Amino acid sequence: MRVIAIDGPSGSGKTTVSRAVAARLDAGHLDTGAMYRSVALSVLRRGVDAQDQDAVAGVARDVRIDVAEEKAFVDGEDATTEIRSDEVTRVVSAVASNPGVREEMVRRQREWAAAHDLGVVEGRDIGTVVFPDAELKVYLMANDAVRARRRSTETGGVEATVAADMARRDESDSTRATSPLKAADDAVVLDTSELSVDQVVEEILRNLNT
Repeated sequence: MRVIAIDGPSGSGKTTVSRAVAARLDAGHLDTGAMYRSVALSVLRRGVDAQDQDAVAGVARDVRIDVAEEKAFVDGEDATTEIRSDEVTRVVSAVASNPGVREEMVRRQREWAAAHDLGVVEGRDIGTVVFPDAELKVYLMANDAVRARRRSTETGGVEATVAADMARRDESDSTRATSPLKAADDAVVLDTSELSVDQVVEEILRNLNT
């Protein structure tokens, strides 16, 4: 089992870069953020209070999630678009900070990796918690303006609103007690603000082969 861990905040380029690296290496790709969003969507669908930790953890253990080939299926239904909705975005931090949810998702992520000879796994705690022995750990970052512009282009949202939402998410993710967002001590840190996707991919592959 070989894992390339790619972490970083929203808008840093994780998903685009991770998919490109996986394609270049003919490897599997796992978007763990989509997994947490899938749990959040299921919480909303079931009418569960996102602040009720026990109930939310129960949803995480029960829900069927399949994220592959840029698609997300929740309990057998294509939810690729719905997991990116504003409603899900508003509750995903609370869901993702739940220790019971993280325990279950980490279990599933490790199970996924065990089924793949080589996997590119993206998220916020992949190199620090999920796969601390990953073959290569990468932490992507970018300045706030670039991140907000990228995310607003993806979602069609107002850039100022997107920037405010991202700032709240960054604060929540980096200060939570369980698996906070941070670079692993031995991660390759790349600022993608002025780099193209191809340039970032090449730098990752160069470090993989070093």
